[in-house]
Amino acid sequence: MDDDLLLDLARLAADGVHAPDAMPFTTPWTRGTPLEVARSVLAYQWSARASVSPERFAIELAVVRARPDADGGDEVLGVQALMATDFAVTRVVETGSWLGRRHQGRGVGRRMRQAVLHLAFAGLGAESAVTTAFADNAASNGVTRALGYAPDGVDVVAREGKAAVSQRYRLAREAWEARTDRPAVSIEGLGPVRVLLGLDAPRDA
Repeated sequence: MDDDLLLDLARLAADGVHAPDAMPFTTPWTRGTPLEVARSVLAYQWSARASVSPERFAIELAVVRARPDADGGDEVLGVQALMATDFAVTRVVETGSWLGRRHQGRGVGRRMRQAVLHLAFAGLGAESAVTTAFADNAASNGVTRALGYAPDGVDVVAREGKAAVSQRYRLAREAWEARTDRPAVSIEGLGPVRVLLGLDAPRDA
């Protein structure tokens, strides 16, 4: 995300990400005033952008679509993240995401996860993808199961001062490639990213 998209993302988060009585995240960054939430988004995204390395990365991708109005341009719907530690060795990625509340329930969550899984497996050469969701997050669990992830255990973690069950899932490359419902996805500009992540040598090396 460039800073223009990031500012749009911060405004989107300030408008709401989930119901007030829900908390789908381990870190409750969505609590606070709209201005505080927007600042949390900016601070985290700038930090993630600055700390990408072969050893550890969190690639935060904007989910956008063309605006339906006459002004044109892209409308930011949310974030789809791809994270890993020592990826060149483990070939395991983790996904995480969120959508602005007004964009939920329209099938966007499934499509954005499919796109980033294509990036992980076809673009970066991952061997498996993992993800987690709180047991009471029906939407996230539903998307994960529909895409063929296998249950991979549970954890009990602290969430806003109370214990909560977090469900783990894993999707192997073979299971992903065997699916017949994978959409056509195009990837542009991946070469420099692979170099940055230590997967390819620089061309002038």
